[in-house]
Amino acid sequence: MKICNRRNEESRRKVVDKREKKEEEYHHKRIEAHKIIKNKKKTYMKNVIESIEEDQKHSNTRKIYQTLNQFKKGYQHKFSILRNKKGELVMNKKEKAEIWTEYFDKLLNTEELRELIKKGNKEIIEVKVEVEELTI
Repeated sequence: MKICNRRNEESRRKVVDKREKKEEEYHHKRIEAHKIIKNKKKTYMKNVIESIEEDQKHSNTRKIYQTLNQFKKGYQHKFSILRNKKGELVMNKKEKAEIWTEYFDKLLNTEELRELIKKGNKEIIEVKVEVEELTI
């Protein structure tokens, strides 16, 4: 019985040792990754500052302000979400395309537009613009 207990304790120690080694390895990998990210951020900042200085040398103030505003605001993710007729949010590309085709079909295929096309757009052509004659 003592031998079985010793064997069980040894196997438990091995498992605990493996866990500790994995945790320690994980900890070191995280530190390494943090250093890499920190260095990447430094190089990015250095490049941004250099581009701003370069724009300043060339008197490109618009580009300077664009860079500064972009940097100040940070990353702004743009969502492309639509609502269908039921009021549900739609993110699927096919469903969004169907919604837009339906919208433009309804917008462009109205009776008023068809009547204008049949008349040959006379109403649009007959727009008179009053312009005074040029004088010296």
